[in-house]
Amino acid sequence: MKQETLILRDFYSTTDLALATAISLYFPIEAIDKTPNSYKAQFLFRRSKELDQLIEAVWKNELKVSPLAYFSQLKNIKARLYASR
Repeated sequence: MKQETLILRDFYSTTDLALATAISLYFPIEAIDKTPNSYKAQFLFRRSKELDQLIEAVWKNELKVSPLAYFSQLKNIKARLYASR
């Protein structure tokens, strides 16, 4: 499999699992960077105007999502995080 070189300015990055979960309900996670010997993971999303608006809505407490969808997505992300350990 050929790996792409990511240009960081084209991506939004966060280590906040709650924020990454909310974003991933609307935008796919492009990559997860898990630093060895660390409990933090960096989630990368392709940057767009719509993504920036969504993030702003999260921080303004304006984003409304289904609790079931949110916790299901959180479970999926955690499964991806711990699958390779």
